[in-house]
Amino acid sequence: MNVSLTPTLEQFVNDKVATGLYNSVSEVIREALRLLIAKEKVVSKNELERLNSDIEAGLNDKNTLDGHLAMKKLLNKYE
Repeated sequence: MNVSLTPTLEQFVNDKVATGLYNSVSEVIREALRLLIAKEKVVSKNELERLNSDIEAGLNDKNTLDGHLAMKKLLNKYE
């Protein structure tokens, strides 16, 4: 696999290797990908929690109507 990096990213990766914390460019890229995967899991979890919270709020909202009741009211209004 070949990966093209901007000069700025290439310098960043090389700087990380130069610190001695990583032995190779590949190690830096693997670590970056692991962090991206972890970030996406956190974002997905947060989005799911937000959606569940919104659903719960909607279900608890006293101003919302049951779907069948809402349809009956509409049909009665326009018949």
